[in-house]
Amino acid sequence: MSYRFNNRGHRVPTTTIIAGPNVVVGTQGDKIQIGFGSKKRVNKPQSHFLTAAGFAPRYVKEIKLQSDSTPPTPPNISDKITISIFTPGDEVKITGITKGRGFAGGIKRWGFHGGPKTHGQSDRHRAPGSIGQTTTPGRVYKGKKMAGHYGVDKLTITGLEVIEVDPTNNILIVKGSVPGAKNGLLIVQKTGKVKGYTPPPEEKPKEDEEETKEEKKTESKNQSEDKKEKPDEKVEKKENKDAK
Repeated sequence: MSYRFNNRGHRVPTTTIIAGPNVVVGTQGDKIQIGFGSKKRVNKPQSHFLTAAGFAPRYVKEIKLQSDSTPPTPPNISDKITISIFTPGDEVKITGITKGRGFAGGIKRWGFHGGPKTHGQSDRHRAPGSIGQTTTPGRVYKGKKMAGHYGVDKLTITGLEVIEVDPTNNILIVKGSVPGAKNGLLIVQKTGKVKGYTPPPEEKPKEDEEETKEEKKTESKNQSEDKKEKPDEKVEKKENKDAK
């Protein structure tokens, strides 16, 4: 993670994502298969990728082409999909696998408050407490929040904003944090535009800036000359009154 400054000068936390070009490795109707990365060793079921695209991808994802009225035209095999489809101000949702934290207790996994810390309670600070009822129903309900394996879950975060796009280096900078550890696999999907997004003002060329400075100087000179002339007019008016 890093940070950027927006057009208002506020510091914004960002995440840098290396989004290498995805290659189309298969098509079927309105669905296509895109691959990312490459494998050194290829098993037999994936050997058809070698004949079709020329390489065996490390990750394969099947997506459905969206269309409003006319049927979509699927891309050809070996076509590349780059991050040029994103622009600053786009709203995206990112899916990833969360960090693995192993076997965790109820306090870390579910945010339990723990037991009392006084009156001789020396070993109940992080205990889960009662987990069931009495004779009826005489069992523990399914889905009870208890200690167990924490992390390594599929998580999708929505409403993220694209801050910068660098197509030359295949780098995508997104506002906020994303699920997963470093070097993890992410799926980025565009969902629309961020509400209330205002693009930063365009930079003026240096020639225009010099011209505006010269215009301001001439205006200030004219104003100073006008101020100098006004006292003389007042003196003339006073002399005319004395003459009368």
